[in-house]
Amino acid sequence: MFTIWLWERRGVTVVSRWNKISQKNPDKKAFVMGNRSLTFREGDQLSNRMAWYFKRQGFKTGEVVALFMETQPEYVFLWLGLAKLRITTALVNTNLRGDQLIHCLKIAKCKAVIFGDEMIDAIKAIQSQIPDIPLYQFNAVERPTAPIVNDATFLNAELNEMSSDSFTDIEPAKPRDTLLYIYTSGTTGFPKAAIITNIRYLLIPLGVHTSGRLTSSDVVYDPLPLHHTAGGVLGAGQCLILGCTVVLRKKFSASNYWIDAAKHGCTAAQYIGEICRYLLSVPPSPHDRAHSVRVLIGNGLRPQIWQEFIDRFAIKQVLEFYGATEGNSNLINLDSKIGAIGFLSRLVSSIYPLNLVKCDELTGEILRDKNGRCINCGPFEPGLLLGKIDPKKAILTFAGYADKTASEKKMVRNVRVEGDCYFNTGDILVMDHYGYFYFKDRTGDTFRWRGENVSTAEVEAVISNLIGLKDAVVYGVSIPNVEGKAGMVAIADPEKKLDVTSLAQGVNTSLPAYARPLFVRILPETPLTATFKLKKKTLMDEGFNINLYNDPVYFLDQKLGSYIPVTQQVYDDLIKGVIRL
Repeated sequence: MFTIWLWERRGVTVVSRWNKISQKNPDKKAFVMGNRSLTFREGDQLSNRMAWYFKRQGFKTGEVVALFMETQPEYVFLWLGLAKLRITTALVNTNLRGDQLIHCLKIAKCKAVIFGDEMIDAIKAIQSQIPDIPLYQFNAVERPTAPIVNDATFLNAELNEMSSDSFTDIEPAKPRDTLLYIYTSGTTGFPKAAIITNIRYLLIPLGVHTSGRLTSSDVVYDPLPLHHTAGGVLGAGQCLILGCTVVLRKKFSASNYWIDAAKHGCTAAQYIGEICRYLLSVPPSPHDRAHSVRVLIGNGLRPQIWQEFIDRFAIKQVLEFYGATEGNSNLINLDSKIGAIGFLSRLVSSIYPLNLVKCDELTGEILRDKNGRCINCGPFEPGLLLGKIDPKKAILTFAGYADKTASEKKMVRNVRVEGDCYFNTGDILVMDHYGYFYFKDRTGDTFRWRGENVSTAEVEAVISNLIGLKDAVVYGVSIPNVEGKAGMVAIADPEKKLDVTSLAQGVNTSLPAYARPLFVRILPETPLTATFKLKKKTLMDEGFNINLYNDPVYFLDQKLGSYIPVTQQVYDDLIKGVIRL
């Protein structure tokens, strides 16, 4: 916190910090991917060419350019070059297509799109709908002769003609200026463009670097997408801000994770979402411990597999953290406390004011006392996490989204005193007596059945273990004339190996009656977001209606204690209330 305060006082930005870092060891590898790498000098030269070129093209400070490209060593330096011109880059998720892609370009008011040759089909599909947005195609080194989209500029050739001299043609940016837009996952609608300021980009990698006691000699394995915060800020920032070598991979591979880490001499590695479960599901091999990784950094390591994970892969420290791309409520687990997503001493609550407040777990509605103030939770009481917004302190600011209406929805006012303002994380956590925080659920993910609140996260963890760490998504579904929502689980089983009989036995012995999923849907593939989170919205909408899809669905027959196929007759009987629940 002190360093960030100092950097802000001195006017440090990502560009000024990079200029300092890149001159220390210019011939050191900055980003490595496969058998290819870029040094700090080469990266700086590429970024300078970008800045000179886009200045010549007439782009101005404050404008926005979209970057739509898969991971490669050049990726970060393309947007860094734009940052030197004080142009904001919108890092567009490479999984987006059609209307969602157009939405992302328009909500950020993009003046141009830089896209990789691997995204040609996606661009062609929307080209007629964005006639006024110039297109710049950047071909990967391994595909220099890939065909150029009609009316697009071949960026590689243009950059080769530009000077690589230092770009110092404009007044430097300020720490609070917008650097990037990073889009939220958009699992429940269109993605929102979260604002990443210079100071926030400095804060995130620095916080992890300091907490993990990393140094510039560490090599960080980052197999995550560069268009998201974990891969593109926390991971890539270890290079840009702190001088580490960062090893990239175009697409995460569980079977190659430890092989890559060993090959490149990685001493720190990243994970997110369900990655740790995928790593555990790979059959044991000599590669499991033939690496030099001492600290694992990320969020989403489930408590149920934590000990097994560190034992098998010989990890000395797990740096589990909590935080949203746009939020100011960040926590970090400094001492590898199993299951904890972070720690906050009561002694520093005035310096870093985070509050757990009582809420309705089903709706997320905050409960207030007779004076209209929020009610603080005691130890082990589930509550909604709120973080105080203080514009005077960089670490407590909330820059929000490009859409100001969306920003306002995330703010809660009059929490402790009249006129104060807090960021609503939307997450329900619990805290123990010591100050360790544990994740319970997202608001809205909890559902009520048989008079009890059911946490989807807890049921998912149990079922995942029962079925050999396969993907499992739990959600509540409505049944006509039945109070509450019945539990349903969708399980990815591409190899068709799931045994529903043993699943029923496990569910009956491992879960209380109200938490047992009444319905099981077998999916041919995993419904994942780009950040390895499981999608729920579509599954919830489709429910157990077998007329909406062709996947097999099973119903837990209470008398038999086993799952039976949902035929049209069973479905009709459930809808009509013939089958008693």
